[in-house]
Amino acid sequence: MESFEEIADEEVPKEPRIYVSQSLRRLTREILATKTQNCFTQTKRTEITMIQIAFSIGLDSIWRFPYLCHRNGGGSFILVYFFMLLLFGIPLLYIEMIMEQWLRVDNVRIWKQLVPWLGGIGYASIMVCILVSLYNSVIIVWSLSYLSHSFDHPLPWNECPLVKNINVTDLSCLRTVSHQYFWYHTTLSASGHIEEGVKALVLHLTLGIFAAWFLLFLIMITGLKVSIPMLIFSVFLLYILLCLFIRSLFLEGAIASLRRMVTIELSAWASLDLWRQAGSHVLYSLGLGMGTIINLSSCKTGGSNYAQVASLMALVNLVTSLLATSIIFIVLGFWAATSGHACVEKGVSKLMKLIDDGVLPQDAKPPENILLQPPLDYLDWISNLPRHLQDQVIRFSPSCSIKAQKEKFMEGPGLAFAAFSQVVSLFPASSLWAILFFLTLAVTELSTLIRILEGIVVPFQNSIFRNYPQLLSGTTDSHPSENPALLPPVPRSPPISRARSTPDPALHIHLSVAKPASALAVVCLGGFLGSFVFTSRPGSYIMSLFDDRLVPLTLITIVAFQNVALAWIYGAKRFREEISSELGHFLWSFFTFLLCYMTLPGLLALLIICLIQLYQRVPPYYIAWNSSVTQEVKQPYPQNTLGWVTFLSILTLLPIPVHPLYQWWHLQDHIASERFEKPLSKKMPLAPIKHFAWPKHRLVKSNFKMQEGNSESSLKAFSLTLDKGPDVVPLRQSNLPSSVTSQDSSWLSLPRISSLTSMLSIRSASLVPSRQVSPISTEIDNSDKHGETKENHKKSVQ
Repeated sequence: MESFEEIADEEVPKEPRIYVSQSLRRLTREILATKTQNCFTQTKRTEITMIQIAFSIGLDSIWRFPYLCHRNGGGSFILVYFFMLLLFGIPLLYIEMIMEQWLRVDNVRIWKQLVPWLGGIGYASIMVCILVSLYNSVIIVWSLSYLSHSFDHPLPWNECPLVKNINVTDLSCLRTVSHQYFWYHTTLSASGHIEEGVKALVLHLTLGIFAAWFLLFLIMITGLKVSIPMLIFSVFLLYILLCLFIRSLFLEGAIASLRRMVTIELSAWASLDLWRQAGSHVLYSLGLGMGTIINLSSCKTGGSNYAQVASLMALVNLVTSLLATSIIFIVLGFWAATSGHACVEKGVSKLMKLIDDGVLPQDAKPPENILLQPPLDYLDWISNLPRHLQDQVIRFSPSCSIKAQKEKFMEGPGLAFAAFSQVVSLFPASSLWAILFFLTLAVTELSTLIRILEGIVVPFQNSIFRNYPQLLSGTTDSHPSENPALLPPVPRSPPISRARSTPDPALHIHLSVAKPASALAVVCLGGFLGSFVFTSRPGSYIMSLFDDRLVPLTLITIVAFQNVALAWIYGAKRFREEISSELGHFLWSFFTFLLCYMTLPGLLALLIICLIQLYQRVPPYYIAWNSSVTQEVKQPYPQNTLGWVTFLSILTLLPIPVHPLYQWWHLQDHIASERFEKPLSKKMPLAPIKHFAWPKHRLVKSNFKMQEGNSESSLKAFSLTLDKGPDVVPLRQSNLPSSVTSQDSSWLSLPRISSLTSMLSIRSASLVPSRQVSPISTEIDNSDKHGETKENHKKSVQ
């Protein structure tokens, strides 16, 4: 006994040690796996956040905001833009970011699931992305054109280029700054009016369009990750803008220009055009209504700081826009301060110095009293010089406007390029600074356009490969886990905390999984051919028509439909309750009021203003270049161009009314086929038929609760038998939760839809897209069949 006790005392401590060591190992593995997963999730979340912030630094901040601010009075436009950013921009951006992580599907299927009869909103967003990508590609070409000229020394826009066959009346380069002259004559080769049409294409712009779309095709087909380069170049662009701003502060008239930029004129608020352009730019700058935010991520990253990210995106966008606008206003003030007499004095002193150095002959000496005369007399003196002296005087003239311009120098879309080229030329080693700036600007614009193109390609690919998954067989064999849509269906347990089933993320096919060259080739080739219209001589005026009239009208309409669908059809309160499971807390109660009663009336007011501005008696105008007077002029749009705006707007918004008609037609065909093909059930109800009212909400939630109880009894209790008269429509089994589909109740009926309003009222029934049969119902069916076979076997034996 003693030996046995000794042995027992020696062996008993060993078992806990082995047990503890195994538990520690298992716990260590779990901790490491959890930390790795959390690290990956946090990294992915940070990457997506930085991509969203980098997307806000693009064409809208550097190119579009400054000339809109300059055209609409500076400080008045900034204040209205900031007000609409708080009213529309941040709340709507916050909604799209939540919907991205909540449903995890592309922009087309997200509205088909929330409001099936308004699923055409996603297709309309694709049409808007197509329009935006067409004229944004031309802006990339402008950057590439300036980049190609940046390798010349000295920079070509610092001096007046000699005009071929110059005569005594052609002194246009001396009537304006050389940077504006270079923009219209060298970069654009612009015509005098839009009525000229697309008769001849500008060669270097056409070659640049080909280069831009070819680069986009290569980047997207090779699957290159543009997120990290986009972040690098976006940060680098901010540093360059900061350096340009510091250098521009030393220009003449800088303080007065900044003071004019922040000056608020209350009379400017009476302009409907100011409100229209400010509101449309809020939507355009944040990418609202285009699906770029929804299509950004294909995986669930979690987190509940969506409000902080949305506010940070809006803040970075606003700061970048104000920084670029400050530089442009300072340059405009510098041009105004050095025009007229100041330009004549500068030109005369330079000519006298060149004559003293022997570069110019004595015949090029200006009259002694030329400084006491008006600036136009100086131009008359140059025009009366001999031809060879006239060429030399024009060549060595400073880059300022001899003609005093009290009005604005530039109001067109090329203001940013002309102003930035002026500031870049003031640095030492100006060619190097020009190369860095325009290269960074071109890469940033390419990254922005890639995000816009993903809003076209990703839904297009998802719709094709979701219907034809065999097309992905060659791309997913080596990585089957990346495309779970091709794997056999796995039964999923019903969620408990949510009131509706979250769509399967496997339905979202990312570009890294499937790389169909044909789809990308079609999109890029169509964009290349569609951009030809902007490479003609009046192409910049057509681009202004798209940017100022067409895109704002369609974008405001689409965002208004999205707001109506989410706030009034799906229900703002319902959305607030269901999204609480994603955030872990309820949204702010004021959010529902803001979504229903603030953003929607504001969007409708903007839409009315757009229509009034487009179809008023006095036609809208565009900024054109008049080479005879060497300045910009306002010219009205012809009626045929406004007709094209109407046609393209209707074509872009056509999917919204067409989709419910298609759904209704498909539903009627399905009803007719089911009545002829589906045999009647042999089982007759024992109880008399009762009519049940279809619940407005929480159908899926009630089904989930039934699943938690007794499965078989609850299924039989939930089996309903509705009247199939002439005014009823059978609802397919796939539209119901899998737990309520059994052999006893395989069909349900709904009243026939008589109007679009009643169509939208049954939206809850289509939120569960899964066609899988739950294991409970499968077991019930198998048990019933097994019981029937046993009974038949007994009868045969007897």
